[in-house]
Amino acid sequence: MKDIFDTHAHYNDPAFDEDRDQLLDAIFQGDVWAVVNQGTDIASSQWSIEYARRYSGMYAAVGLHPECLDENSLSDIAVIKELAADEKVVAIGEIGLDYYYNVPRDLQKKVFIRQLELAAELGLPVNIHDREAHGDTMEILRRYKPRGILHCFSGSPEMAEEIVKLGMYIGIGGVVTFKNARKTVETVERIPVEHILLETDCPYLAPVPKRGKRNDSSNILYVAERIAEIKGMKTEEVLKATKINAGRVYNVSV
Repeated sequence: MKDIFDTHAHYNDPAFDEDRDQLLDAIFQGDVWAVVNQGTDIASSQWSIEYARRYSGMYAAVGLHPECLDENSLSDIAVIKELAADEKVVAIGEIGLDYYYNVPRDLQKKVFIRQLELAAELGLPVNIHDREAHGDTMEILRRYKPRGILHCFSGSPEMAEEIVKLGMYIGIGGVVTFKNARKTVETVERIPVEHILLETDCPYLAPVPKRGKRNDSSNILYVAERIAEIKGMKTEEVLKATKINAGRVYNVSV
């Protein structure tokens, strides 16, 4: 049953340095169909492409994460555009807004908008990070109406419903298995499975019963089991539906 499509991973993280290749070999020999590794800066975007070329089931997103911005970021978008020409690049990401970190908000908005414009120019979807910035994120999404995903969704169920009305997808990961995940559970209840995508954000946010440990794509099975329980579906149905969704948004044959 190779139906796990991890739409958001960070296998370039140092947490994988000791056994990265062995782990990737194992997950692709197991139940994992595909992984999209997200870029957060120039170096990680280049890394994502390099590894996507090594594994047929790995794809790359390239972009500038709001936490990683500096005075050169607007000019760095030209490099992101060059990287996006690679055939294994399926999205612009991880991009967005993060008001938890002390990065100037005006700079975050400018870089986010410019990357949304780049994605539209290239005909690519976006993978969006939104942390403590729901209002500004929604204002920008309403204006630019991108195709893509709101990753690791942390907003209200009402916000999720508006995202769906915009034609976008909601990324759900290990948080949905946590005991205090009331908002995430209600979001899953209220939005159609046709707009849900599964993700790890690995090495972070491992689901119960792996919480606190290093996360990897094989753990998506626990996320799918919890979503199936919430929506009254079979786990296999959730995995198949979300795999089809991921193929559609990333334009990857499944």
